[in-house]
Amino acid sequence: MTASIAILGWLMVAATLVPLIRSDHWAVRVLDFPRLQITAVSATVFIVYLWMRKDPDAADHVFFGVLALCLGYQLVRMWPYTPLHRKQVRRITSPDPARSLSVLISNVLMTNRDSSKLRALIHRYDPDVILAVETDSWWEQELREFERSHPECLKRPQANTYGMLLYSRLPLVDPQIRTLVQDDVPSIDTGLRLRSNDVVNLRCLHPRPPVPGESTRSTERDAELLLVAEELKGRDGPSLVVGDLNDVAWSHTNGLFQKISGLLDLRIGRGLYSTFNANWPLIRFPVDHAFVSSHFQVETFAVLPHVGSDHFPVFARLVLTAAAPVVNEQPREATAGDEQEAREKIARAAAIGGVQEESRARQ
Repeated sequence: MTASIAILGWLMVAATLVPLIRSDHWAVRVLDFPRLQITAVSATVFIVYLWMRKDPDAADHVFFGVLALCLGYQLVRMWPYTPLHRKQVRRITSPDPARSLSVLISNVLMTNRDSSKLRALIHRYDPDVILAVETDSWWEQELREFERSHPECLKRPQANTYGMLLYSRLPLVDPQIRTLVQDDVPSIDTGLRLRSNDVVNLRCLHPRPPVPGESTRSTERDAELLLVAEELKGRDGPSLVVGDLNDVAWSHTNGLFQKISGLLDLRIGRGLYSTFNANWPLIRFPVDHAFVSSHFQVETFAVLPHVGSDHFPVFARLVLTAAAPVVNEQPREATAGDEQEAREKIARAAAIGGVQEESRARQ
């Protein structure tokens, strides 16, 4: 029994250390996801083994020490995604409706053929902007009713699980559907004109994940996120990046994305807000995101009820305020090493034909 517990503990050590390797292979990058589960198992193993070994020898002390260091590392990485940490984006209690923006994001699960729950949620929350991903032509028909209330639309239904539908009641400014990295994976780049006449740059993403059956590497996903980060870097106006990014909030790539783009994470200081897999209560990860520039404060950020998909929808109500840059946490600055790493990741994707000519021209 003790040997089995020790083996489990060493597996948790390996699961902690392997993601530190900067490999793009899916078998390495997939270990970025279960940080909470690794933490919980490691803590349980540590307590049980400590209780079982009444007279530990030198090997036991090594095991305890290594496991404790890995557990401490995991706790430090999880710390920002708890309510004990300072909120990166501060809450506002008296928003100006003219400078407010609400968005509902949902990965619908393309094979889900019950749209009633999602449509009911949209009616209930009445967002200014609706983003639905993994949408094919069937889903376009099912959501067509929202073209009346949200007449500004960008639509690219696809049968490969990377379709994207955007509905807005706010005017779109220079809307584009772009393919940044792979020509069958679209993204959206548009301005949103608020009721105050302020214009917010909105980017909607759903890159391909590094999992068997989709991609054997994270190269293209990482490049798409970092291309957007490079385009937003140093931008003066307010920006918002939303979507199913197929990456967890605490991953190295997401951290690099934040530092390059200067955007803030609504989750930090609030909680995990896990969205996938909606059908597996013990195995859930925060992969559906809303990153904002420091121009915003948040009124509401919530994971919404199950709609028949393997993702929970996400809802955010944001407000442009003059106080936001002062009260929010300052964006993390990218170092020269961060910039170099981002360029190298984008170059690797380009070398395998994974960056479109338009995106290269903007670099």
